Amino acid sequence: MNNLETLPAASDIEDINSTLKRDGGCIIENVLSSGEIDQILKELNPYIEKATIGFDDFSGRHTKRIGALVARSPACRDIVTHEKILGAARAYLGPQCDRVQLHLGQIIDILPGQVAQTLHRDRLAWGTYLPIEVEPQFNAIYALTDFTLENGATHLVPGSQTWPMDRHAKPDESIQAVMSKGSVLIYSGTIIHGGGENRSDAARIGLNITYCLGWLRTEENQMLSCPPEIAKDFSRELTDLLGYTMGNYALGYYSQPEMIEGRPDTMPPEAALGRKGSMIPENSPIE
Repeated sequence: MNNLETLPAASDIEDINSTLKRDGGCIIENVLSSGEIDQILKELNPYIEKATIGFDDFSGRHTKRIGALVARSPACRDIVTHEKILGAARAYLGPQCDRVQLHLGQIIDILPGQVAQTLHRDRLAWGTYLPIEVEPQFNAIYALTDFTLENGATHLVPGSQTWPMDRHAKPDESIQAVMSKGSVLIYSGTIIHGGGENRSDAARIGLNITYCLGWLRTEENQMLSCPPEIAKDFSRELTDLLGYTMGNYALGYYSQPEMIEGRPDTMPPEAALGRKGSMIPENSPIE
């Protein structure tokens, strides 16, 4: 296979996920408009400019990464809840969970001089404890600049999501996800991939929005990156993705350090936002 399949923006969720299951990744063209990209960068450039470069080879010694995107950028909130991409994530991961959650929101700014990242599988964030049959993750990298061969377009090894976990890829088995600004690269948590070498004289900027099974711990702690005092005014769909809801019946409840008279002592995360959750009866005093 010499290139990743590229799908038009009008592709339906079934086409996206059938390609993802077959190849481990695909590109969807023209998902973001120039105006949307300009707004994202306007909101996040102050953080990108102040960010330090990576502290090790894996994170990238010529790469900047910034998180807390939901708290910092209203435009990114719309991307996290993008109807088609979130719908595809829910369809892809849904057979193995009651709900999906936001695993990671990150700007990845690969600067000139950055060498290629080690090829790896993202699912190893959870070690090797998950059975290979369980796909934990749905990744999306939106191109905020063109992704080219020269500036570090992501390397992927199509089909490697079906390989045994102890099989490693050789560099010549990977291909680069070359795509235009505004397109999005979708790939599974199991496919072997890595950031490319930036041999150009300009930065390659990607917006990484990743979802995972709702019963797993997330790479970015969303409720610290976006605490209740910020999240309380967001839509329920967005706060559910941040973890302000039960993962299923028994995952995620909490108790206030000091008991509140007239309220249950075990409450769902929605209560931290002043909302009722599925475990709170209709006549509860919680608004």
